[in-house]
Amino acid sequence: MLRYRKGGSGYVLRRGPRHLRPHSNDALRREIRVLQALSNTSVPCPRMIAACQDEQVLDGAVFYLMMPVDGFNATVTLPALHASDAAIRREMGYSAVDALADLHAVDHVRVGLADLGRPDGFLTRQVARWLGELASYERHVGYRGGELPAVNEIAAWLEQRVPQSWTPGIVHGDFHLANLMFAPDSHRVAAIVDWEMCTIGDPLLDLGWLLVTWPDPEHPSPAAAHALGAAGGLPQPGELLERYAKRSSRDLAQMGWYMVLACFKLGIVLEGTYARACAGKADKATGDFLHRAAVSLLRRAETMI
Repeated sequence: MLRYRKGGSGYVLRRGPRHLRPHSNDALRREIRVLQALSNTSVPCPRMIAACQDEQVLDGAVFYLMMPVDGFNATVTLPALHASDAAIRREMGYSAVDALADLHAVDHVRVGLADLGRPDGFLTRQVARWLGELASYERHVGYRGGELPAVNEIAAWLEQRVPQSWTPGIVHGDFHLANLMFAPDSHRVAAIVDWEMCTIGDPLLDLGWLLVTWPDPEHPSPAAAHALGAAGGLPQPGELLERYAKRSSRDLAQMGWYMVLACFKLGIVLEGTYARACAGKADKATGDFLHRAAVSLLRRAETMI
């Protein structure tokens, strides 16, 4: 991502990583489509100016140009206003849930995203999908595999309890505090970012993802060790769930299942960076940190079960 100014105006150019992965361009194409579809909704997201899907223009990379987001990442730093006011930090938590509820209320068919994913069988595919992802890490030389705890036990539990009734909608796919930008002068979410994993499926997986990554003294996790979590004053996960229930008509009776699935999926996603680090393809310190976070998530899933 590159931020620059031209003619007195600011712009941001977004593309895949310097060393493109096999699906980097496909992920950017997905993000471009989603941002275009959401441009006329109430969902806070970056506003696109133009996109280029021709890989020959910029050294093999799909890219797009967007307006800068006037906001900050609360997992990195807090402005003085937010650092000094616990009431604002509490409202930031509720604003995060409100932004998620707004996304889940969007009619994906009406905005032209009906074919973005395959909602039929979405939940029943999840366990096999992520077990396959974990198995694929064995291609990285130096990664031993089998280092995540209770994977098979968690997978079996999930497969035996798949919710049978749910309403399809837009799933961000990676909804947590690090992918939110907050307004510098209020508690408001200025933009949800990083839409590469967006699909059409069961939106409650997003809510489960938010809850298991939320800073929670009862369930400390390396993944939640950041500036906003350290400042404290946030709503508890149960309060976030109550807020979502007031904003949505979705059935939350099986949220425990979605939280276990979120731990399972996120743990496997984080392990991917560790596997690449073992092969010298990612920073070792980052890989080790994310491996510890993955182990913590799987242990938490085991406890919830």
